[in-house]
Amino acid sequence: MQSDRRQFMKAAAATALSTSRILGANDRIRVGVIGTGGRGQLLMGLFNKCPEAEIVALCDVYEPRLTQAKKLATATREYGDYRKVLEQKDIDALVIATPNHLHTPIAIDALTAGKDLYLEKPITHALEEAQRLTAAVEASKRVVQTGTQNRSMPHFLQARDLIVSGALGKISFVSTFFYQNYARTNPSRYTVEESKLDWKGFLGPAPAQPYDRLRYAQWRWFWVFGGGVHSDLLPHVVDVAQWFLGKDLPGTVSANGSNSLISYWQTPDTVSTCLDYPGGLIVTFNAMMGGSLEGGGTLFRGTKGMLRIARAGFTLWDEPDAFLSEGPATARPPKMEVKSEGDQTLLHVQNFLECVRSRKTPNAYLAAGIAAARAGHLANMAFRQHRIVSGMA
Repeated sequence: MQSDRRQFMKAAAATALSTSRILGANDRIRVGVIGTGGRGQLLMGLFNKCPEAEIVALCDVYEPRLTQAKKLATATREYGDYRKVLEQKDIDALVIATPNHLHTPIAIDALTAGKDLYLEKPITHALEEAQRLTAAVEASKRVVQTGTQNRSMPHFLQARDLIVSGALGKISFVSTFFYQNYARTNPSRYTVEESKLDWKGFLGPAPAQPYDRLRYAQWRWFWVFGGGVHSDLLPHVVDVAQWFLGKDLPGTVSANGSNSLISYWQTPDTVSTCLDYPGGLIVTFNAMMGGSLEGGGTLFRGTKGMLRIARAGFTLWDEPDAFLSEGPATARPPKMEVKSEGDQTLLHVQNFLECVRSRKTPNAYLAAGIAAARAGHLANMAFRQHRIVSGMA
């Protein structure tokens, strides 16, 4: 670790001029996008809505993705190797929207090159990456916004204020969930032109292995590239619980799961996970990839009331005076109901760009992103090892 830190400190000194530069009011923030798949292109659309930003470079290991992405930007340069992007001195910030296993390695290289980062979640692919990434950020002094965009949404901030004020009383249980439907998808529809894919570049630090169409097209559901629902979806909703309640490290984690719906995935398609935090707080995470009803959200249960929140808004119910043994109290009108408005992820992008100018800490700062990813890593460890794991693992 000491050698890593010395390396990053040298890099920071080499980029001191870039670090200290504050963009002028009339300067545009020049952005490069590494990883131009579905998520990368969605983010490109949002950056295009920000007049202070200009997308100047694109990078992907799969040529057809670059061809698609070029339609969303003008006067861009295209690259197949992300290291070529890092060599471009006129790029101020990068969006990293690659598969999970490439997030930390590319981020560390980009920080060493003096770039600010919009880094998609989970920002780490393994527990041990957190220390290296933290050291790189501290040495470089760069701005890093992580992709847990709920932290920039006004109704999430309003709901957090309510909980912090004690509106729900003592909270001992939080239920988080995410449901999506992959079971209806025929895997034969995933077409990949192998001749236009840099398979070695896609593997990156992953072990060498033969080309596999499904592992490229559905990388989220294979251990070496993604981490399944615990890495892809849990960080969003468990992050809300950790953020609202000020707890970022569970004491123990247990997880059950199965591949009862999609047999060719390595990661489970159905899970039930429990995170036990110090101070008497249980957070559960349930997911099933065969049906999308209810979507994703977080439900806080307290002695005075209950609050359910998702990206569409939140609803607050007071605890009834009379004990109800049957029937939901939610059948009554809620005490408060707030709906979200507009494109909420755009606010997260705007916050990042504002911080690139001001050098302030962004809403989804590094430590929060690491904690959200860590919860997912611990859950996967518990599932794969068939045991209860310690949060200090």
